[in-house]
Amino acid sequence: MSHVLLLPFGTSGSVFPFIWLGRLLKRRGHRVTMITARIHEKRVISAGLNFVAVGNDATEQMLQDPNLWRPGHGSKVAYQHAGHATCDYVEAVESIIAREGMPDLMLAPMICFGARLLREKRRLPLVSVHLYPMMFVSPHDVPLVIPAFRWLRILPIWLRKAVLAFPNPLDFFALFAVRRCCAKNGVTKPWSLWRQWWHSPDGVLVLFPAWFAAPQPDWPQNLLQWDFPLEDMAAEHPLDPELKAFLDAGEPPVVFTPGTGHHHAQRFFETAVSLTEKLGCRAVFLTLKTAQVPADLPPSIFVAAYAPFSALLPHASAFVHHGGIGTIAQSLAAGVPQLVVDMALDQHDNAERLERLGVGLSIRSSRFSPEQALPLLQRCLSDQQMRQNAKQMMARTGATRDIGTLLAWLEEKITPGSEKPKLHE
Repeated sequence: MSHVLLLPFGTSGSVFPFIWLGRLLKRRGHRVTMITARIHEKRVISAGLNFVAVGNDATEQMLQDPNLWRPGHGSKVAYQHAGHATCDYVEAVESIIAREGMPDLMLAPMICFGARLLREKRRLPLVSVHLYPMMFVSPHDVPLVIPAFRWLRILPIWLRKAVLAFPNPLDFFALFAVRRCCAKNGVTKPWSLWRQWWHSPDGVLVLFPAWFAAPQPDWPQNLLQWDFPLEDMAAEHPLDPELKAFLDAGEPPVVFTPGTGHHHAQRFFETAVSLTEKLGCRAVFLTLKTAQVPADLPPSIFVAAYAPFSALLPHASAFVHHGGIGTIAQSLAAGVPQLVVDMALDQHDNAERLERLGVGLSIRSSRFSPEQALPLLQRCLSDQQMRQNAKQMMARTGATRDIGTLLAWLEEKITPGSEKPKLHE
């Protein structure tokens, strides 16, 4: 039985896909351990996976920083905290090695730099797991990393390549901390995370379908593109009875959420209250930090800390959210028109791809006011073509593939115990 380590970094939206992978691998007979922030411990254990917490919780510190969700600042905050977490992940894996011996495979996002460091130090096979298309900054299909990239797309291909060859912010914000951890562990320092550590040479797993973002000529060769994971822990966390009663008691509500990791969303919910008043509709507000929601809400608005989207969204008339890739995937699976309030990170690019599919609209968070958002939300509720497109995407998202193909591809990366190199003294 092989031992597989999962090393996600970030919010629940970043962790759920790894829970999905862990469950598949465990059912296949592998031993699975997830290493991530302690805030995710209960969910990981309830999913039946082993859990090890990283020390000095950079994820929690990152989520407390309001700049994480400010346009132009989110990547800096995320990369800085991910860089600081590098040695924490390394130490957590080293503790497992000391207790249980060498694992057989690691699965991690690019932003978990500790996983790549361990690959270099311990020769542990590593599969990079990319959750959204922005991870491929390709001149052939330029993602909307920032609004200015729209202008980049009109340039000839050779000029796009030249512009994208400039240093990536990743190196400005994370490289110093990563190189310091490399020195501590006797690993050759990368001169660029962007150029050297973005994709693992052992394999790259892409967890979004080709109809959402088609593969490009410069994508890595050792790559498997799969479907959206659609994990939301619905089996462990069914709809709250009070929420279910609310849903059954009237017209389908509009669902609003700024994302599970957003701890500074007071303005988002103030605007949401105003929108529901102007539309005369019912609403469900989702946030782990319910103190962000205005007080004295009318009975037409229900507030919940969490609800599995696969159970909630089929009851919704529209969905207003931040544009995280997991949230988008669940919305597509439910066939619900979406209004994305994109804030930072991958959300701008995800929102633009939704608009191309004709299943939703988007508005920058700085413009999310009752006056500017109202006509967009009204269109999501009334545009029959958009609603028809959403239903078509529901069927497309629900199409299944043989999961054995994915598992066999991952198992090809596993180094048998007899072939592992000797541990460093």
